[in-house]
Amino acid sequence: MKFIDMHCDTLMKLLFNPEVNTNLFSAPECSVDFDKMKRGDQLAQFFAVFLPPRQYFDHEGKSDITDEMYIAEMRKILLTNVEKYNDIIAMAYSAEDVEKNLANGKMSAILTMEEGRAVDGKMENIKRFYDDGFRAIALTWNFVNCFGSPNSTDESIMKAGLTPFGKEAVEYMQTLGMLVDVSHLSEGGFWDVVDVCKKPFIASHSNCRALSSHQRNLWDEQIKALANKGGVSGINFAPAFLNADQNDEHSTAAAMAKHILHFINVGGIECVGMGTDFDGIGGKLEIADSSMMGMLVDELAKNGLSEDMIEKVFYKNVLRVMRDAL
Repeated sequence: MKFIDMHCDTLMKLLFNPEVNTNLFSAPECSVDFDKMKRGDQLAQFFAVFLPPRQYFDHEGKSDITDEMYIAEMRKILLTNVEKYNDIIAMAYSAEDVEKNLANGKMSAILTMEEGRAVDGKMENIKRFYDDGFRAIALTWNFVNCFGSPNSTDESIMKAGLTPFGKEAVEYMQTLGMLVDVSHLSEGGFWDVVDVCKKPFIASHSNCRALSSHQRNLWDEQIKALANKGGVSGINFAPAFLNADQNDEHSTAAAMAKHILHFINVGGIECVGMGTDFDGIGGKLEIADSSMMGMLVDELAKNGLSEDMIEKVFYKNVLRVMRDAL
């Protein structure tokens, strides 16, 4: 069954791992590459440009790389590979592009950004990133930036909302046609996004707090609010986001199905999709790469979901949000 994955960290893995070449067709060390996507019958992949903390650059011996240089290099890796393998994949900047690519027998690659610090409090940077092809920004990662505060175990940080710039920026992103991504955002920031957004928004890779207490997951009231806005949350395959026991390193299709069913029970069938977090997670992954998604199809069918319901979870919900918001 076709699927859309709203988050992977493959580009960073290609850039920083000296043992991995930058060929995206076949990257044995990665969970996502074009060959695995094709074997898994994938419709589209959101490829994130994740901006790690500056000390990560220092650790990797790349202290001289600015955020702008880093973003440009990651973008280049994706665009170069898509052009090289344009017989099987093409860039997409809208739902219509995804459908056109499908009609031409091609998968789609969608460029996104995780951690909005490079926006640096300037609307013109958002427009520049949009013009460069970015179609979603996860407003924060795990640190305060110009948009607002991140998820945190510190209650005061978790309650903090968007900055005044952040509120204006979210409104501007929706006007431009760029997805607002609340994964990694504080709860206060989440509710500010709910207040500001007139179009659907996404939580690209977040699960259910009722089943796993990780602070990155969504409470039921957040799921309902996301659903009421027409938004979608993508199931994260990381063990810590799936399991009640945070020390359990197993990521299983059965655990994913429980979260999907909880999303459906709380927010309805249209509020949940895929957000694997492949190449940004560790653990003992039962579904270890893009070619293995059939295991989750089987698990959901075993739990009573019809083919139409599974199609909504696997790609139709995300495609709808793209159509409504891009």
